[in-house]
Amino acid sequence: MRILYIDIDSLRPDHLGCYGYHRATSPNIDRIAAEGLLFHNAYVSDAPCLPSRSAFYSGRFGIHTGVVNHGGVAAQPKIEGPARGFQDHFATRGLASRLQGLGYHTAMISPFGQRHAAWHFYAGFHEIHNTGKEGMESAEMVQPVVETWLDANVSRDQWFLHVNFWDPHTPYRVPGNAPNPFSNDPLPAWLDDEKLIARHNRVPGPHTSLEVSMYSDATRPEYPNHPGKVTDKASMRKMIDGYDHGVHYVDQQIGKIVEKLKAAGVYDETMIIISADHGENLGELGIYAEHGTADQITCRIPLIIKYPGGVAGAANTRLHYQVDLAPTLMELLGGEPDELWDGASYAAAILSGADVGRDEVVFGQCSHVCQRSVRWGNWLYLRTYHDGFHLFPQEMLFNVEADPHEQHDLAPARPDLCREGAWRLARWHDAQMQKMARFGHDVVDPLWTVIREGGPFHARLALGDGTASAVGGLHGFKRYLQRLETTGRADGAEALRQKYAARLSDLEALTE
Repeated sequence: MRILYIDIDSLRPDHLGCYGYHRATSPNIDRIAAEGLLFHNAYVSDAPCLPSRSAFYSGRFGIHTGVVNHGGVAAQPKIEGPARGFQDHFATRGLASRLQGLGYHTAMISPFGQRHAAWHFYAGFHEIHNTGKEGMESAEMVQPVVETWLDANVSRDQWFLHVNFWDPHTPYRVPGNAPNPFSNDPLPAWLDDEKLIARHNRVPGPHTSLEVSMYSDATRPEYPNHPGKVTDKASMRKMIDGYDHGVHYVDQQIGKIVEKLKAAGVYDETMIIISADHGENLGELGIYAEHGTADQITCRIPLIIKYPGGVAGAANTRLHYQVDLAPTLMELLGGEPDELWDGASYAAAILSGADVGRDEVVFGQCSHVCQRSVRWGNWLYLRTYHDGFHLFPQEMLFNVEADPHEQHDLAPARPDLCREGAWRLARWHDAQMQKMARFGHDVVDPLWTVIREGGPFHARLALGDGTASAVGGLHGFKRYLQRLETTGRADGAEALRQKYAARLSDLEALTE
């Protein structure tokens, strides 16, 4: 068995044709989906990229690995303590090392480990090809490395190749000389609304419509497809076209990979997995070009699996996590799952189309906000512990089928469902803490470590000037309040000033 895992950063499923999108962004992906199984409700347990990929290859939720943030203590795996052997769990019990144990040659084409200093990401790989720009490369830089690897290895048996494309990730970086295939296509209907844009222009917070570049409207000439702000339909079109063009540009490379597999006569014998580390908010919750919440849009991912001898042209609508792939591969390949893992196999869905899956999923975000959410039925309950300077309420509730773009918060009207959501979160948390007490060196929920350090990395209110990586910082936060006041959002600035008054007072006292 050959296994090709195509990991497309920031790819949201509803911008793919096979998931019903009205633009022709993904003809090659759509053809693969027609030959395999399409999962409608796959989620990452932890967002964004560093927590998600750490969970994926470890097979464990972020609450157990400790990796839930982009900086601070919770950006690195937990210390395993005196029971740690010559190697750690990533090296001995992670997905890639388990594939090695089954005789697979494991190879990765990705700069991700260097981008986040996530050296555990490389554990279990025989080959690591770093494409060299720490996630800022476009597909024309990645594709030659992929083709060279396939030329040398495609005919051998039992390999696992992870290919990482970045073009749908902010800033949208398809080369400026590549023609836009969507210039005449309509926008998604819900975004084709001047009133919505005007309403979003009143919203405070990083990566909102007037600060697409996180805390400013800065643009860079090398990324002509990426706007600094969205103020009208023309700039909205630039935003959506830039994202969709990135998806389409990657899809073209996937078509070339498929042709190589077919030319070598191994396409039918190759398992192809297409997925992502998270989605991308494009106006949902007032956020643009970012994956900064624990909502349906950031945490739901595409999952397409073409398996030799498996079902074709089928769909699964049950709930799944990205960490479920590890035990699924073990079952398909004759291996055993690990009791340390948090995933559950869905191999029966791939082999026979069985209606297997979960009744609920819980997912979190601690890099831009601190939130945990639970999805069950059509309901999504979000609980906010740190709002990332967005002024989110403590509880939000959405019907994701009736309101897929999260425009109508039902929490005030449905306290009964909020209570159920809070109960489901508490039940999940109790189970994870019990497991942590059994297997872990500590019993620390890393979400609270993030709170103690001043908040999520990209909105951390701590001492410092706030210039590095747009981290909030005391001075950076004050500068941002001034920006809000000069851009017609003084009410938002005052609300943030009042909400964080105690924290500001504590920090200012430390500087005296």
